[in-house]
Amino acid sequence: MTLTSKTAVVTGSTSGIGLAIARALAKEGANIVLNGLGDEAEIEKTRAGIESEFGVKAVYSPANMLKSDEIEEMVRLGERTFGSVDILVNNAGIQFVSPVEEFPVEKWDQIIAINLTSAFHAIRAAVPGMKARKWGRIINTASAHSLVASPFKSAYVAAKHGIAGLTKTVALEVATHGITVNCISPGYVWTPLVERQIPDTMKARGLTKEQVINDVLLEAQPTKQFVTVDQVAALAVFLCSDAASQMSGANLSMDGGWTAK
Repeated sequence: MTLTSKTAVVTGSTSGIGLAIARALAKEGANIVLNGLGDEAEIEKTRAGIESEFGVKAVYSPANMLKSDEIEEMVRLGERTFGSVDILVNNAGIQFVSPVEEFPVEKWDQIIAINLTSAFHAIRAAVPGMKARKWGRIINTASAHSLVASPFKSAYVAAKHGIAGLTKTVALEVATHGITVNCISPGYVWTPLVERQIPDTMKARGLTKEQVINDVLLEAQPTKQFVTVDQVAALAVFLCSDAASQMSGANLSMDGGWTAK
């Protein structure tokens, strides 16, 4: 186990990509601070399951990604409980689709806050401790939309482009302190959230399940395959390794060739 004695804070980690990353880091020996939405009993089951399966410690922070003081307290929880926060994964994110002239202002504000500004607040809180220990790994979940755009996703695309810029800037600032900062940019990832969209899309468009998957969801991905949460998690683990210690400021595409076009 390569991350024994390290502690990782992973936002948006009660399901999907974030949970896969948290579990993968725990498998390598890291203690975990979980964060995200969901049923209280299910979250506790997830937390306890990580401890029993991987022999690490895990705590849960209910920090609201819209509130800077709660985000800072999430980092402090990790430091108080485990003595340090060595790995920060900014993964929390939401989506909303609308023509720009009809885009609800409150939705724009919410998406920018959760997808971009929350990462700034978490980084700001975690960097001093990482500098003091001369070791840190910051990983931001971006998106293919950090590199290319799609119509009707103005807030999401703006936020993810912002994440790419934030990643580069912080990487330069901490380059001599043993801290790396990178972002992972997945294309469509097979998650329960995506799976639940299929029946509604079938009904709305009069398509079969296969047509929805290949002609709607995977239209942009040349491989015609979804990225898996475990593939994203494996890349996150690699970025925490000594082998990746000279990788910083990178935007790593994992999108089946989408952004190669």
